[in-house]
Amino acid sequence: METAISKTTAEADIRKVIDSWQKAATAGDLDAIMSHYTQDVVAFDAILALQFKGLDTYRKHWQACLTMCSGPMIFKMQELNITASDDIAFSHCLNQCGGTDKDGNEHSSWMRVTTAYRKTNGQWRIVHEHFSAPFDPESGKALFELRP
Repeated sequence: METAISKTTAEADIRKVIDSWQKAATAGDLDAIMSHYTQDVVAFDAILALQFKGLDTYRKHWQACLTMCSGPMIFKMQELNITASDDIAFSHCLNQCGGTDKDGNEHSSWMRVTTAYRKTNGQWRIVHEHFSAPFDPESGKALFELRP
């Protein structure tokens, strides 16, 4: 019984981390966004590079991403699934990512997101994050128009 309670608590804790990250990302608050990651984070984002290793490198990437949209950021999750144990967890979801331009026009697409978390010293942090878009192998083009 204790294991089931521990798992439920860990999943609730991860949901709080996800909610906090989503609020920070939507607000474009770089410091708040980065507070969710470990120093040794490895990220596979969908744009600009094959991978990002370490908090400082990923921070520079996030900073560049935030400058691409002058208006509010968009991070809307669907089909969120969380699996957690005492000190390791992962989640996956579909996430509408993007932002609005200076004229208020929305520019976004749905991405697939998998995130791994590690609990250290009582704190859950993101140790790995993977955003991706499906693509058409014949044309080599991303399928940004797909919707859940």
